[in-house]
Amino acid sequence: MRRQFLTSTTALVLLLGVGNAYAGMDEAKAFLDKEIGDVSTLSRADQEKQMQWFIDAAKPFAGMDIKVVSETLTTHQYESQVLAPAFTAITGIKVTHDVIQEGDVVEKIQTQMQTGQNIYDGWVNDSDLIGTHWRYQQVRNLTDWMAGEGKDVTDPMLDVGDFIGTKFTTAPDKKLYQLPDQQFANLYWFRYDWFNDEKNKADFKAKYGYDLGVPVNWSAYEDIAEFFTGRDVNGKKVYGHMDYGKKDPSLGWRFTDAWLSMAGNGDKGLPNGLPVDEWGIKVDANSRPVGSCTARGGDTNGPASVYAIQKYLDWLKAYAPPEAQGMTFSESGPVPSQGNVAQQIFWYTAFTADMVKPGLPVMNDDGTPKWRMAPSPHGSYWKDGMKLGYQDVGSWTLMKSTPTDRAKAAWLYAQFVTSKTVDVKKSQVGLTFIRDSTIHDKSFTERAPKLGGLIEFYRSPARVQWTPTGTNVPDYPKLAQLWWQNIGDASSGAKTPQEAMDSLCADQEKVMARIEKSGVQGDIGPKMAEEHDLAYWNADAVKAGNLAPQLKLEQEKDKPITINYDELVKSWQK
Repeated sequence: MRRQFLTSTTALVLLLGVGNAYAGMDEAKAFLDKEIGDVSTLSRADQEKQMQWFIDAAKPFAGMDIKVVSETLTTHQYESQVLAPAFTAITGIKVTHDVIQEGDVVEKIQTQMQTGQNIYDGWVNDSDLIGTHWRYQQVRNLTDWMAGEGKDVTDPMLDVGDFIGTKFTTAPDKKLYQLPDQQFANLYWFRYDWFNDEKNKADFKAKYGYDLGVPVNWSAYEDIAEFFTGRDVNGKKVYGHMDYGKKDPSLGWRFTDAWLSMAGNGDKGLPNGLPVDEWGIKVDANSRPVGSCTARGGDTNGPASVYAIQKYLDWLKAYAPPEAQGMTFSESGPVPSQGNVAQQIFWYTAFTADMVKPGLPVMNDDGTPKWRMAPSPHGSYWKDGMKLGYQDVGSWTLMKSTPTDRAKAAWLYAQFVTSKTVDVKKSQVGLTFIRDSTIHDKSFTERAPKLGGLIEFYRSPARVQWTPTGTNVPDYPKLAQLWWQNIGDASSGAKTPQEAMDSLCADQEKVMARIEKSGVQGDIGPKMAEEHDLAYWNADAVKAGNLAPQLKLEQEKDKPITINYDELVKSWQK
């Protein structure tokens, strides 16, 4: 989810005339000449063909003023400052694209859902709300929209199959509810130069008995964190880990963004565990949430989840800079770029653009980074077939409370900013990939060496294990806010990890019970299960061929495993 400070790119300003009288192909050609050129997967002829379709489809809406909104990211700044004025000039539809903090986007969409008042005509809203949107039925499902009411404003060149995130925006009814606009993953970050230093390698092998490399599991991550913390590297003391711990809403993302599934909670399944997901919420055969606590077959307070919180606390205290404990997400983000951190287990690829700036201590003189990103290591409860990390997928969402003509105009804009004509250029600016064709564009093959493994990851088969919050979560805005409050109590020392997770799962169940009692989500809303002990539900899961909730392992530190980064990349290319 994220993230208000990732906005340092200065967007270009288009010198295009704005006004209905001038909308048309001349403006489209001026935009293509100035902004796109050959930075597109489409030929110039096909770019013009797509622009002509937008011009024609927009005619009934010329002169209309519409408002859309997204969170503050470099990608959305580019859309707001460059693509929105271009769209206005080309189509005659005046778009105001507001860019606000993510929490404000969620708050405003909740207000529109609760009041029916049309605040915005189009929303770039996290796909984490897919379970919410499906159950409340307050957004237009795009599958039916594109085939019916919105058919006349659906671009024949849209190519939905080219989007890499549509599995995340499709509900259990097999309908598409949101169209991805930007996407980024949560990966492992490390100092490639330090890991390849001969003395570091020799000293690590002598101490731990295995090779320094990308950690495959948390045991290895922990050893590497211990090894580098306090070590002298190039004349300064460094740290083996970076994180943040302030009791603040941003602490919630640190855990809802798949931290528990990285430890091994929940069940196997992609994009999300079934019947128990990475939040520890269990659903029945009809996708109705039945519980969050282990007493109802959930896993939010199970051994794997408690282990996840304990490791987070242990590492923050022992291996991160002392000030990390009091930092928020946005305050901690720039710290690794300052050059005194060896690795970070929980790092968003949206930081890439800020991390490759010339002159940073983590950059080489030739413009290549001294660091790399790689797949995240997993905890000791994790099993093959589980998700391994989080992807943020900000996606275009059309509310049913938006009048049809305004929704149609907003849908045209949504397709424009995700179109094949503009997507490569937009991705070059924001590095938040949504299209397979863009990821494989030659311009990214050329730029890959300067992006620290981003392109290699997105082209790899590993990518499918990084997914957003899934459909088990029945009301994302109400449930997500419970996380930072409860886990903040563990972070501050007010509660043990077990007490904090017991409290969290109980709070989640109170919300689900209220939804069930209200009947507002009908026959796909929560239906709370009977309570039994952990052993009962574990036996029930095993009998059904599932995992969660798992019993506590006798030994939670398994055998450490590392892999050579360059060998890993080669294996992907094969």
